[in-house]
Amino acid sequence: MGVIVYLDTILVTSSFFLVVGYHAYLWHYFKNKPSQITDGIEALKRKTWFVQLKEGDAKTGTLAVQSLRNAQMTTILTATIAIIINMALAALTNNTYKASHLLSGSAFFGSQSGRLYVLKFGSASLSLLISFLCSSMGLAFMIDANFLINASSRDFSSSPTYTQTVFERGFMLALMGNRVLCITFPLVMWIFGPVPVALSSVALVRVLHGFDFPGESICSAISPASNV
Repeated sequence: MGVIVYLDTILVTSSFFLVVGYHAYLWHYFKNKPSQITDGIEALKRKTWFVQLKEGDAKTGTLAVQSLRNAQMTTILTATIAIIINMALAALTNNTYKASHLLSGSAFFGSQSGRLYVLKFGSASLSLLISFLCSSMGLAFMIDANFLINASSRDFSSSPTYTQTVFERGFMLALMGNRVLCITFPLVMWIFGPVPVALSSVALVRVLHGFDFPGESICSAISPASNV
C-alpha cells in the first residue's frame, strides 16, 4: 500500500510540474524571444498580415474572411473534441466503480480509492470544460474581428488598435483551448495509474517541443524581420 501511495504522490506530482513548467518556459520565450518559437512566429506573421490588410483596398475584407475561416474551423474542432470527451468521461464514470476491482492489487495502477477516482475524473472533466470555454470564447473573438475588419463606413469605423486586440485575443484563446485539451490527455491516462501519467506527460512535452521550437534556419530567417 505504501508503494502505491508513493507512486501516486511522486509520479503524478512530477508529471504535473513537468507539463506546467514546460509551458511556463514556453511563455517566457513567447514574451522575450517570439521569433524562436512557432507561436511567436505565427503572431509576428499575423501582425504583419493585419497591417497590410488595413492598408489595402476594399477587396481585402474578403481576404480576411477566407484567411480566418481555417482558424475558426480548427477552433470549432477543438471545442467539439473537448465536449465529446467530457461526455464520454461522464458516461464512463457510471461504470467505473463496477470495474475498479480489475485494476486493484497492483502498484502499476496506483490507488483505486473512491476519493481518488473522483479526483481523477473531476480534474480531467474540469480541464475539458476549460478547453471548451477557451475555444468558444476564441471563436467569438475571431467572428467579432471579422466584423470589425469589414466594418468601415461613414457611421462606424473601428479603431485599428482595438481590432488588432480583438484579433489577437481570439487566436490566444484558441491556442489556450488547444493546449488545455492536450494537457487533458495525461489526466485521462491517470485513470489507468500513475505510470501512464508519467509516460504520457513526457511524450506530450517531447511532441509539443518539436512543434513549438522550429529549426535554427527558420529562426534565423524570421529573426531579422522581427527586429524591424
